Order: sequence, then structure tokens, then C-alpha cells
Amino acid sequence: MTQFSIIVPTLNESENIDLLLTRLFALDLKPGSFEVIFVDDGSTDGTPDKVRAWGNRSNVHLIERQEKPDLTASILAGAATAQSDIIVVMDADLSHPPERLPAIVAPILNNTHDVTIGSRYIAGGSTENWPLYRQLLSRVGGWIARPICDVNDATSGFFAFRRELTASISNNAHGYKILLELLMANQGKLRVTEIPICFHDRTHGTSKLSFSHQQTYIQRLITLAGGSATLNTAGRFAAVGLLGVLIDAIIFQWMISRGAGLALAHFMSFFVAATVNYTLNSKWAFREHHTGYLKWHQFGRFLTVGAFALLLRGGVLALLVYIWHVPPLLAIFPAIIATAAVNYLGSAFYVFPNKENPPSLEIRWRTAAIGIVIFIILLRLVYFGLAQLIPDEAYYWQYAQHMDLSFYDHPPMVAWLIWFGTSLLGHNEFGVRIGALLCGFVTMGYLYALAQNLYNKSTAMRTVLLLSILPMGFASGLLMTPDAPLVATWAATLYYLERALLAGQRTAWLGMGIAFGLGLLSKYTLGLLGIAALVFVILDPTARRWMKRPHPYLAALLALLLFSPAIIWNYENNWASFAFQSNRVLADSYKFSVHYLIAHIIILLTPVGFLAAALALFTIKKPEAHQLERRRQLFVQVFAGVPIFICFVLSTFDAPRFHWTGPIWLAILPTIAWMIGQTDQLSTLAKRIQTTWRVTIITCIFAYAFVLHYVVLGIPGIPYHLFTEHYFWRETAAEITQIAEEVKNQTGKEPIIVGMSKWSVASALYFYTHGHAQLDIRARNMFGDSGAMYEFWFPSQAPTDRPIIQVGMKRRHLEKTRGGTDVKQMLDQPGAIEYRVIERYGTPVRRVYYRVSQGFKGVNLSAAP
Repeated sequence: MTQFSIIVPTLNESENIDLLLTRLFALDLKPGSFEVIFVDDGSTDGTPDKVRAWGNRSNVHLIERQEKPDLTASILAGAATAQSDIIVVMDADLSHPPERLPAIVAPILNNTHDVTIGSRYIAGGSTENWPLYRQLLSRVGGWIARPICDVNDATSGFFAFRRELTASISNNAHGYKILLELLMANQGKLRVTEIPICFHDRTHGTSKLSFSHQQTYIQRLITLAGGSATLNTAGRFAAVGLLGVLIDAIIFQWMISRGAGLALAHFMSFFVAATVNYTLNSKWAFREHHTGYLKWHQFGRFLTVGAFALLLRGGVLALLVYIWHVPPLLAIFPAIIATAAVNYLGSAFYVFPNKENPPSLEIRWRTAAIGIVIFIILLRLVYFGLAQLIPDEAYYWQYAQHMDLSFYDHPPMVAWLIWFGTSLLGHNEFGVRIGALLCGFVTMGYLYALAQNLYNKSTAMRTVLLLSILPMGFASGLLMTPDAPLVATWAATLYYLERALLAGQRTAWLGMGIAFGLGLLSKYTLGLLGIAALVFVILDPTARRWMKRPHPYLAALLALLLFSPAIIWNYENNWASFAFQSNRVLADSYKFSVHYLIAHIIILLTPVGFLAAALALFTIKKPEAHQLERRRQLFVQVFAGVPIFICFVLSTFDAPRFHWTGPIWLAILPTIAWMIGQTDQLSTLAKRIQTTWRVTIITCIFAYAFVLHYVVLGIPGIPYHLFTEHYFWRETAAEITQIAEEVKNQTGKEPIIVGMSKWSVASALYFYTHGHAQLDIRARNMFGDSGAMYEFWFPSQAPTDRPIIQVGMKRRHLEKTRGGTDVKQMLDQPGAIEYRVIERYGTPVRRVYYRVSQGFKGVNLSAAP
């Protein structure tokens, strides 16, 4: 009885036929247990005759195809005539070792798997005597398939499968990678395993791999992912795009020549060109994917993609004009080209997707995750060096100018990262924020690994998508604050805790100790994970065994050692930082703020994310659930629930900060991502939440791109009022520098500039003046008020006859201290409070208030708070 059928596609392989069959029949297999079917695609070297020469064996067959050579069609033709229900595919050139055949077919014969792959890229697999370029092509082919295909060697030509699976392969399948077609057509339904093989380059004949094969493979991969991108559509899109570029550039240059601003000119030229492009793309470039009449939902998708491309290209344009000083009339061309890919891929996958054989929901989510995460990364890369620092970032940059083991209100990690970035890239926005970008990548990596361990690859990809688009994740990967390293180390700590507590890996405790120690150097908030870990160990009987082993205690010791710089600094400074943080929690003034905490969470997670998190947090697993599932849910609920419970308790008597709960939700993002991909086992509420995620994702992306474009280039028709107090410090610093010059010319003395806030005004002014003017800038602690680290850097000033320039965001900030003391009592001949309107490229953006006094009398200690 034939147990399996070996299909060998051939095209001019006459020198290999005898060698292959000799090695196959030399295997220790039962006689008649297999058949060999050669499917020839029109060989001209006598290959069919070589096969016929083995006609004395009843289990060697030949099929001669007359159609155009195609590997997929050949294999399907062979499978159709096979006598067995188990099919093995291998090449004729002996690159696939016949000796591995028993290992390849055994898992299917034993009914433990449906597909078995001879893999070059798992432990024990290798390639020999293959040219470097071929190895590179093979690797790249496997890598680009990995996002939508869950095997290591999706381009392998040596594999076995059950014959009934061929019915699921699309009629449009063609090319030389039928394995990919097989896996994608049955995504999530197959039991797949990979067996290591040593791949040998052929010694006889020539390879049939050509550029057209590679092109077909990439095109088919895009189709399987849900896109309509082909050489045909790409060529037409390029032709339409060239016309659009011409229209775009002409209108842009015309408007610039008429005195229009950069933002208005690029908006108007884009909209006109985009309208022409949509008309031509829908009627010509993607006509096979268009119904022939206007579909409003399709037009809405086109507008969405266009808006994303427009807002991204605004950043590219600003980068070229403001940073690289390229003339606008030239900068518009690379700006158009740089965003053309967004338009094309958005059109191919979102506006005019493949409708003929649409991929599964899971694959569509994977494709969306890839595209959206890449777009978010591009937004950060383009804008994070353009957008001005917010005052918080400028304050932490001041940390890096006064390097120490720790600081009064935060541990030192943020200062260390800024010092590193500015040392490499200079004291600019890019140098300050590069650490946040790197921390964002670290967070993505660890959270992906955590979600894959808890659930699966699809859930992991959706988890990274959620991290990228939710406000709590987007901000931490863009702004250089202590939250950037905190979120990265929080994700790392969760990953190692899961490996240690759920997977039982002893070495994970080492990683946990390092991540936890570095996290404490980022922000003391990470200590909440330590409490959660203790609760989990108490509640989970399996994890409780670790309490009798040395690994957790050694991890704690390692974390303490890494945290020692902060301990040493506190010891040397009367435990100032620990006392400050304790006072925040144990303050004498009580204020019920639970409602504020909930509002902050809704903003950080969006309303949809808030409901999804609540559902994931409070859903209880059914008793019949597998033990591993129950432990997994307990892990998620404890490591998210315990920290958030502590925050709720604290908010009953103290006002929380807006961003405090941000990293807490990392533990629950994988569960939310898992819920998004479910088609059953969900309640009515969960299904309603699931349907609103698409709108939420698009809204969030648009909001981020809109705000970034707004603060860098502006939005035509929308005035600058949203950032009146806390932004545009570069322009404000230039104005204050001018005021200081006027005072110096009038008095002959260097003035002291006092930012009338705890630290934000002084820090922002110092960052945007340090490279141009040596101004003496202080914070409000000069008047006896609190000034955070400024009390260490610049203690309260003794009486002086140097002029004092107070600078504030609001008039009242210049009048009284937070304790209510009249500041005028400490000033000599204080002038009236005045303001100046700050302009940016001729557009009013904010006001700044200031007062000039002739001297400083010193702090009135009896009146000071």
C-alpha cells in the first residue's frame, strides 16, 4: 500500500534523475510504501527519457505538462494523480537530501501534524555551497513572509502535506512557492512542524530561479496579505503619480510666489493633485478593483490615506526647509516622493484592496499592524527633531547639564539618556529625544515577546499596534521624559517575570533583576511591579515554589545594586528625593480624586481602550479552563490590577498626575489585543468594543499627525491658541533675549531672568538661549518658593542691584508666590507687568508676561511659605 507520494517537478534535470532515484530507493523504507511522480514542464535535455528508463519500477511515474512552465501548477497536477493522501514535494537537483525523507513524512504518517517542512533556518538546519547572493535572497524571502506566515522557512521547496489541502489553494496561485500558498490558505487551521535539513547547492544543471520568479513571489505575497499591488497597478500608479507631482509642484510654486505660507501652499497643492490622482487611479490604475462609480466608503478611505500622507509630508517639507535649509521650491519634490509610498500602499491595501480572494481577518489585522506601526515610526522619525521641546523635556535636559548620581524629583536614567543623545547628536531636539525613540523600540520588542508568550504571534502584532496608537504608548516613544525609560523597563520586567513565573525559567530572574533595577533608576513607580509580583507568588501555588529558591532574592539583590546610585545620592543629600516622593503620598492636604484618575485613564487608553481594559481586567475564566489559561489570566490581572488598585487607593486622598498609570496598562494590552482578534467566545459588549477599534485607531493616528503638523508647520485656518502657555519657547526665548539686551543697554548691568514657575519657564528659556546668549536664568525659588532641582543648582539669590526680569506664562504668576506672598515686597522699584505677543513666521502664537525691576531685596523669610 502506498503510504505517501513524492512529487518532483522537473525542467532540464536529466543529469540528476538517476542520482535522485538511486538515493531514494536506497532508503530503509518498505517496498511499495511510496511512489515518485515526476512532473516535467517541457524539458529539452532528455529528462523525460531518463525517467522512462526507470519504467521497470511500478512506483515511478511521469507526467508531461504542455502548458507554460509553472512550479505550482506542476505540483498540483502531480497531487491530482497521486495514489496516496500524503504528498511530499522535493526538488530534483539533490539540494534536498533524500535521506531526510523519513523524518519529513513521519509526523504526518503518525497523524500528529498536517504539514511538515524541511527547514534550513531552525536549529540543526543549514545551507552548504550556496552563493552568498542566493543565501541573501532566500533569507530576505523568508523574512518578508514572516509577518503573515508563522514558519521559519516559508520558501522551502521540501515539505509534506495532506492532499486534501490542495482544494484550498487559490486558482490564481502561481510561481515557485506553493508552500506559502498552502500555509496562507489554511492559516491557523493546520498543525505545522519544521524538521531541520542541510540544504546543498546543486552540482549538476543550472538553477531555474530568475528575477521574474522573485517578482512573482513578492507580488503573490502582497496579494495573500490583502493588497492589490502588482507591476501593472504600480506602473499605472507611477504614471498617474508623475502627473500628480507636476500639478502639485506647479500649484505649490505658484502659491509660494504669491506669498502664501509653507503650510497653506503644500495643503492646497496636495488637495488639487490628490483629487486628480484619485480620479485617474480609480478609473485606470486600480480599475479592476473599482466598481466604475463613486463609492463613498471607498472615497472616505482615500481621504483618510491622503490625510495621513499629507500630514507626514508636511514634516518632510519642514525638515528639508527648516533643518537642511533647502529652498521650498526644491524641497517640495523630495517631500512629494517621500510620501508617494504612503499613497500607493494605502491605496493598494486599504482603498482598493484585493477583493477576489480576500485574506482572513487575522491576516488583515497583521497587515494593518505592519503598515500602521511603520507609519507611526515614520511620524516620530520625521517630527521628533522638528517639534520644539516641551518644558518637561527642557527641565530633564537641565539634569544632563548638572550630571549626578540622582536628582531631587526623579532618578537619573532620563539624564543619562539625554547626556548620551546630546553627546552624539548635539544639544538639539533630535539629540534630546533620541533616547525616547530607542526606548520606544525596546518597549515594542519586549511587549511583542510577552504577548507572543501569553497568546500567539497575531496577538503580539496587534499588541504592538495598540502600543503605537494609544496615547500612553505614542507619547512615551516620542517625548524624552522619565516615562520613556520607565515604559521600556516596565515591559522588560513584565517579560522576564512571565518567563520566570509562568514558564519556570530560572535564567529569567537575571533579566528581571537587571530590568527592575534599571526601571527603578528611571522612576520609583516601577516598585509597584514588585508588590504585584509578591501578590502573584502568594496567589499562585506553582509560582509559590520560587519563595524557597535563591533566584528571586538574587534578582532583588542585583536590582538593589543597580539602584545604588540613587541610594548614594539620597544618603548624601539627607534623603531628599525619598522624602519628596513620600510627601507626595503622605501629604497633609487630602483631596478625593478618583474621578480625575478615571478621566486620566480614559485619555491614556481612549474610551474604547478603557472599556476593553475593564473587560479584560474583570472577566473571570470559567472553571473548566485549562490551568495554563487560568495562570495566564491571573498573571495579567495581578500585574495590571494590583498597581491600578494602589493608584485608586491613593487617589481617594491625593490628586494623581495625568500620566502616572500609563505603564500599568502594558500588562493588559496583550489581552485586549487577543480580544480584538476573536470571532467567538466574546460577550455582546466585547463584540461592540471590537467593532469600534478601527475608528479608534484611525482617529488616534490622525490626531497625532495633525498635532505634530500643527506645532511644526501649522494648519491653515486654525489659529495658534491651544499652546499659548506651554509651547513655542524658541520664539519666546528670542523675545526675552531681546528684552534682556534692552535692559542691559539701559542699566549697564547684566539682568537676572527669573522664570516664575517651579522649573518649566527657566528650563525652556535656558535650552533655547544656551547656544546664543549667556543669560543668567533662575527659577522662582529665588523668591523663596519651591523650585525642585533649581534649589540645588541655583539656591535663593542674595540681595543684588542687578536688574530682575520676571517671566511668566500668566500675569498672576508674576504677582504672588504659591504661598500668597506679594513678590513686589522683594523687588527694588518693580515696574508694571507687561506682555509681548510672540510671533512665528509672522503668525501670533502666544503671549509672554514680564516685569522689570531695578534690583532684588532678598527673600522675606517671615512672609515666605
